[in-house]
Amino acid sequence: MEALEEPTDDPAVLAAAVPVAAAIGVLGVVYGAVAEPVLGPGLTVASSVAAFSGAAQFAMVALLASGGTAAAVLASVIPLALRHVPLGAILRPRLRSGRAGRVLLSLFLTDETVGLALARRPPADRTVVLSGAAAYAAWVAGTVAGVAGASVGAIAPLAEAAFPVLFIGLAAVTTRRRRDAVLAATAGIAAAALLIVAPGAGVLGAIAVAVTVAAVGGRT
Repeated sequence: MEALEEPTDDPAVLAAAVPVAAAIGVLGVVYGAVAEPVLGPGLTVASSVAAFSGAAQFAMVALLASGGTAAAVLASVIPLALRHVPLGAILRPRLRSGRAGRVLLSLFLTDETVGLALARRPPADRTVVLSGAAAYAAWVAGTVAGVAGASVGAIAPLAEAAFPVLFIGLAAVTTRRRRDAVLAATAGIAAAALLIVAPGAGVLGAIAVAVTVAAVGGRT
C-alpha cells in the first residue's frame, strides 16, 4: 500500500471505533457459536478471517443449516455483497492510495467504516484502516470465542444491545470536535459495561446510561 498522509485525528477515529468494534465483537461471538455446528471450528474461523461480512455469513450459515444448496447460498449472499459497489464508489474520491492499496483497503469496506470515513476530512485511507482493523479484529476474536464455547445464552443481553451500542458509537462520526467524539465513545463503552455487569438492564438500561454519560459530560 502506498504511504498515507500523516493522520490528524487518529484519537478521534479510534474513540469512535471502540464501541463499534465492541458491538461487532459481540455479534462475532454469536456467529461463532451458531456456525461451529454447521461448518466446524476451522471453517467457521476461516470464514470470518476471509470474508468479514456478518450479514452474508449469518445468511450462509442459516441456509446451510436448513439444507440449502450452494446455488441458494450464492443467490442470498451476492445481493448482500453488491452494496459494496456504491459504497466503494462514494469512498473512492476520498482515497489517496493506488490500486494495490485500494484492494487491501477493500477488506475493511463496511457500512461503519464508510460512515466514519465520510464524516471526516480526506484522505479517508487512515480512517478506513484504523476503524476497519479494530472492527475486523473484534469480529475474528468474537468468532474464535464463540467457536471455543462461549455461551450464546450468557451473552444474549449483550447481543440484543449490540446495535444500540453500535449506533451510539457511530454518533461520534457526526461530531466535528475531538472531545465530542471521545464523549460519544465513552457513552458507548459505559452502555456495554452496564450490560456486562448487569445483563438484566437490557437495551433501555444501556441507552439510559449512555444518555446520562453524554448529558453529564456535555456540561463539564
